[in-house]
Amino acid sequence: MKRKWSQFLLLVLGLTMTYNKTLAQKRIEKILTINELFWLVKENHPSLKPYESDINIAKQNTEVAKNQTLPEITTGLQAYYLGDSYVIDKDFSNSTRIKMPHFGNRFSLDARQLIWKGNAVKNSIKIQTLREELAELNYQTNEQNIRLLVLSYYLDLYKLINQEGVYLKNIELAEKRLQNINSYFEQGMVTRNDVIRGELQISNLQLELQVIQNNQQILNKQLCVALGLGDNVIIRPDKTIFDNLVQAENIDYYQALSNEHPTVRLTQKAVDIYDVSAKITKSEMLPSISAFAGNSLQRPLVSSNPPLDMYSNGWSAGLALNFNIDALFKTPKKLQVNKFEKERAANQAYEASQMIEIAVNSAFIKYNEALSQNKTLKVNTDLTSENYRIMESKYNNQLAILLDLIDASNAKLDAELQYSNSEINIVYNYYKLLKEAGNL
Repeated sequence: MKRKWSQFLLLVLGLTMTYNKTLAQKRIEKILTINELFWLVKENHPSLKPYESDINIAKQNTEVAKNQTLPEITTGLQAYYLGDSYVIDKDFSNSTRIKMPHFGNRFSLDARQLIWKGNAVKNSIKIQTLREELAELNYQTNEQNIRLLVLSYYLDLYKLINQEGVYLKNIELAEKRLQNINSYFEQGMVTRNDVIRGELQISNLQLELQVIQNNQQILNKQLCVALGLGDNVIIRPDKTIFDNLVQAENIDYYQALSNEHPTVRLTQKAVDIYDVSAKITKSEMLPSISAFAGNSLQRPLVSSNPPLDMYSNGWSAGLALNFNIDALFKTPKKLQVNKFEKERAANQAYEASQMIEIAVNSAFIKYNEALSQNKTLKVNTDLTSENYRIMESKYNNQLAILLDLIDASNAKLDAELQYSNSEINIVYNYYKLLKEAGNL
């Protein structure tokens, strides 16, 4: 009986290991460059889909506005019952019944084409074209914001991977150090307290390593959703991004780029819309000229005496001139509102350009700050490594206590983490500078 249970447990264990191995095989590591990252954002990020729909809607509204250049054509078909007619004296004393053909029908065809109304149709199409451009600029603005956000996830993942490597090296170093401490303890050169501290340091490093690895899984999931990748994909950042990074130009270059920033152009287009709206409003005070034509076929003929059950056919064509007199005193008030709205839009455009100029200046300063920090942290890394080497030598020669060695180890770890992060900060600040200039 025990043998059967052992065989069963071995079978379950074997199936479990096979299943886990299959799952592990399905996990796919994918190295993404920043250009590939941006391409996937454009193609798959869910937050961009509504803005794509806005562009399609705006384009279709432009096509609808173009319909105003086409003629209006209407047709109608009527069938009706016509009752007898009565002729009544003016004092209602006598009445005479007049028999009528009872079945009546009418067919009509009418066409109308607007010829001129102060370019109202042309300006209506133009205003829809401007709104289409607004939708595209709004998409570009949000695309750049989302690109920078996803890039920050990508670079944070890179930081965590670097931190994992730093922690693994320091854990390996701490384990070797613990081996030496145990050897000293066995020789009676150190106390049990030193062994405990060494073990405690390794335990703390392993705990922090676990937190880093868990954060990697969280960021990987966020990136997979943002990029439209499957849950089985493990994203690995391109390790050459820092080596291939182009050095930033001077501040004037990015300030010049910001003049074409999507947000600046968007606010300028808003001013243009109010200009065109004013032209459309002014056209209300102008007459409209249109051509018309029509044809109708109707029975019976009730205008004859007696009425005849016959068809009458007639057609007409001509020009129509219409003018709204009330527009002379109503439209100026509309134009005044339009003027105030245009002033507001112009002020918003100026404010947007000023804010972008400030943002570009701040991003440029932060980029140079990241470069300076990287150089300083490189020196700090070298110094802490040298300090650790010295303290380790002193400890091995019983010239320093373990606490001094652990402090030197922690300082080395902290410097290495800061330095690995500083390189990635340069990459982030460079792309943020491009984003603030509207060229990400």
